This record gives sequence, structure tokens and C-alpha cells, in this order.
Amino acid sequence: MSPKQMCGVERAVELIGSKWVLLILHNLCTTTRGFNELLRLVEGISPRILSLRLKDLVDHGLVHKEILPTTPPQVQYSLTPKGESLKSIIESLATWGETV
Repeated sequence: MSPKQMCGVERAVELIGSKWVLLILHNLCTTTRGFNELLRLVEGISPRILSLRLKDLVDHGLVHKEILPTTPPQVQYSLTPKGESLKSIIESLATWGETV
């Protein structure tokens, strides 16, 4: 099914429904973070899976990846405007999760 044929919920699940994605986005809601910082913050995720999820988020335009000109090169991740539009949803999920 093409993205145009999906309902909104199906499209949202396709973009952010993979395991770990909401936790990654949640940790990017407040500030730019490096790969190792995200690895520490998202407890239980492996480096390989974090790398794959971040690549998907970058490919979908939700996260911006910046390679800093340092030695060794450092990578910083931040939300794009499209990713920023998820902040209120993530905050609502966090609030809901605290009440159940």
C-alpha cells in the first residue's frame, strides 16, 4: 500500500512505530545529542539498532544528522521541524504513561 492510500494512523505507525523510535525522539525533544549520549539514554538499545533507527529517522526527515569537523569526527542529532511537530504527541504519551 502506498503512503497516499494509508490512513493517518497507519502512516504514523510506519514512521514512528518501530521499537525504540519514540524513546529516541523523546530524548531529542529537549536538545541536540550525540550518538553515545543517545546510546546511554536509551537503555537496552544496541549500537547497531540505534544506528539503524537514527538512519531511518533521518531518511524520513524527522531527525537531522550533523557531522562535526573534529578529530575524530563527531555526529550530533537533532529534531527537524517535522520531528519537532511530534513534541506535543510525545509529551502527551509521557503524561499518559505516568497515569496508568
